[in-house]
Amino acid sequence: MAQARESMTSESAGTIAALAAAGLFGLGTPYAKQLLAATHPLLLSGLLYLGAGSALTIARTRRADAETPLRREDRGMLLAVIAFGGVFGPLLMLVGLHRVSGVVGALLLNLEAPLTMLLAVALFGEHLGRRAAVAAALILLGAVLLTARGAAGSADAWGAAAIAAACACWALDNNLTQRLSLRDPIAIGRAKTLAAGACSVVAAVTLGARLPTLPVVCGALLLGSVSYGASVVLAIVAMRRIGAARQAAYFATAPFVGALAALPVLGERLGAHEVAAIVPLVAGVALLVRERHAHRHVHETMEHEHGHVHDEHHRHAHAADDPPGEPHAHRHRHDPLIHAHAHSSDLHHRHRH
Repeated sequence: MAQARESMTSESAGTIAALAAAGLFGLGTPYAKQLLAATHPLLLSGLLYLGAGSALTIARTRRADAETPLRREDRGMLLAVIAFGGVFGPLLMLVGLHRVSGVVGALLLNLEAPLTMLLAVALFGEHLGRRAAVAAALILLGAVLLTARGAAGSADAWGAAAIAAACACWALDNNLTQRLSLRDPIAIGRAKTLAAGACSVVAAVTLGARLPTLPVVCGALLLGSVSYGASVVLAIVAMRRIGAARQAAYFATAPFVGALAALPVLGERLGAHEVAAIVPLVAGVALLVRERHAHRHVHETMEHEHGHVHDEHHRHAHAADDPPGEPHAHRHRHDPLIHAHAHSSDLHHRHRH
């Protein structure tokens, strides 16, 4: 019973973090749209990321020994995360959006979530049961309905392929970030956003974009600190606790939050497609929240380092120089363990089914 409660508490915290990340990102959408009227899209993206990175530079983990900092051996994966998520993804998206209509572009951008799930399950050892897969499909259906405006869209094959490739880059970024998620999420978010922001700003200026007025710059930095900075950290926390596939499903609710926020901010109204999208979105989230995956499974021997408390999966001896208090971070060993409890595909539960 105790291990079941511990697992449910961790999964619940991951679910809340994932929905909060989607909510913050979605809430920022109508404000970003207002700023978009005064600046180039790629330049605005860079400013939003720089605002996020600046905020995360100021922020600090609650205790220095509560999380594991990024290590030298993480550099390769971190560079891949920055390259795919912060450089190639945005550039491919802009190339694609230049060649397709807004309707087609919005619909194609929904590919990020299913591609993230596909990579998570096929290549990174995550598991989605039948009920969770149905829930994810309902959420994605709601996202597609929300972005479909009922108008014909135009696209060419290269434009559509570029946006699909951008979504594939972000899907790989999500899964690689999940592999890093045992490190300090603030440190990961800071590195990602500062690097992505700098690359986007340099690329935008190189392409001829002009810097906007000071109020626009300040507004973008402030919006990025919350809508991107806090959102990125919460998404990494969610990936740590529930895996990249489930986090992607929850994050697909962001367009719905953005649509609701657009009502008072932009003076828009809910149309038939927004109303229609509510049903599968709510049903999918409810089904995913209620889904429980439990069975007898084997934990192989593992040795790693991350922030933890002494739950069922962390019964180990401490050296004299290990930090006191909980949570704390130090290198520790997991001995073989066989038990049964509800769990998600976090980095402690990558086993065969």
